[in-house]
Amino acid sequence: MRHHLDLHHVLSPGLRDLIALANTDNFGRVTEQVRELRGCTNPVNLHGWTVTTDQATKEVVRSYRSEDEPTGRLLTTCGNRRSSRCPACSRVYAADTYHLIKAGLSGGKNVAESVRDHPRAFVTLTAPSFGPVHNRKTDPAGKPRPCACGTHHTEDAPELGTPLHPSTYDYTGAVLWNAHAGQLWARFTIYLRRALAAHLGMTQEALRTGLRISFAKVAEYQKRGLVHFHAVIRFDGPSGHTSTPPPWATFDALNVAVGLAVRRTRLTVESDAIGERIMTWGERFKVDPITALGDGELTDAKVAGYVAKYATKNAEGAGTVDRTLLCRPCKGRGYVRGPDGFLDLCSDCDGTGQAERIKALPVQHHARQMIRTAWDLGHLPEFAHLKLWKWAHMLGFRGHFSSKSRAYSTTLGALRDVRRAWRLATARAHRGLPDEEPTTLVTDSAWTFLGTGYRPGEELLAAHVRHDQALKQRAKTEGDPWL
Repeated sequence: MRHHLDLHHVLSPGLRDLIALANTDNFGRVTEQVRELRGCTNPVNLHGWTVTTDQATKEVVRSYRSEDEPTGRLLTTCGNRRSSRCPACSRVYAADTYHLIKAGLSGGKNVAESVRDHPRAFVTLTAPSFGPVHNRKTDPAGKPRPCACGTHHTEDAPELGTPLHPSTYDYTGAVLWNAHAGQLWARFTIYLRRALAAHLGMTQEALRTGLRISFAKVAEYQKRGLVHFHAVIRFDGPSGHTSTPPPWATFDALNVAVGLAVRRTRLTVESDAIGERIMTWGERFKVDPITALGDGELTDAKVAGYVAKYATKNAEGAGTVDRTLLCRPCKGRGYVRGPDGFLDLCSDCDGTGQAERIKALPVQHHARQMIRTAWDLGHLPEFAHLKLWKWAHMLGFRGHFSSKSRAYSTTLGALRDVRRAWRLATARAHRGLPDEEPTTLVTDSAWTFLGTGYRPGEELLAAHVRHDQALKQRAKTEGDPWL
């Protein structure tokens, strides 16, 4: 018989809630749910059911209802790729990205191992200059040189990447370049094929018949707030990774074609307010060969690790914030439609349209000015399609941080499916259940989104899970013999 708990004397809300959870019918299931989230910081709360039926025998193989949980809901991981939002889920995303990139370089995951013998390059494309900035220069021998301001900046100097002359820096051009960087990359992939065909003295149709170009890329923010792209580019035969590229498809040809494509790729942006702008790549770009083995070289594993690292980053490296500044009630407009049908000033943002005032953000002047420029450009009708209000905190960049061509390797979805199937098979084996026959099973389900986050008591349990994970990671890194 359950007795009513009087917990008013417990001052901590988290501890009070944890005691309440401990007195539910199945506290073990509460802790199990939290452990299965592996430290996720903002889990998704769901209510619903799922039923798996064997169509051959009409037997219900598995059924589940969230109402049967001690808290009446199901918790699932948020799946956020950004390490600033959820370190636990971002580690899973980084691991998946690593295997995706690695498979496209050395095979595996349904990719032929012969791809390691195909011409492959690690290409870095940068943004042009919109004004001189503080930097750390080196001479050809690698010896440090003073910045244009006359100072030898340290690696963590806060002024790195900020303009030498803020009053003349082209903030409009910088924000618009970020906003069109994704389109510029798309055009680069087209011009790369054209440049390669021109360099080899063949038609584009002949090139498509004998060669397929596959790629995977990731975006990274520079200190100055502009994105640049790191890309893996691979030559395949006409049938993709299973076929050998023709003899004329060499790394040297790829190197030349990248240089030609960088110089020829252009994008024109027109506006009555700012005139005509020509978007191009920066003069500095790199094309490095990827080797299967080697010490100090760009090996398959090193490139995959590099791409995976930046796939979980956001714009934090540029000194900005990791959250949208758009006021949700008015969607950035500054007004809402009242009951009488008239437009009323939004009380949440006082008509600014900003969830947080730009002038009050805890950022440096350079990042603040780029955010303000993106916000102001978003009010121009000709740039409405860029949704710069929404992406002001990203300094105008609105593209995918990581992407790949269809034939490069496996997909993130396929990797998640494999992991889900493995967990299901492990759970069935642990419970002594027979293997499922996937050809005869049909699953029906219905789910409702309730919200995100933990209860206060669950948050204490999740903090303990994260602590255990941190200890295990430190033991793995340092080689603790006791763990």
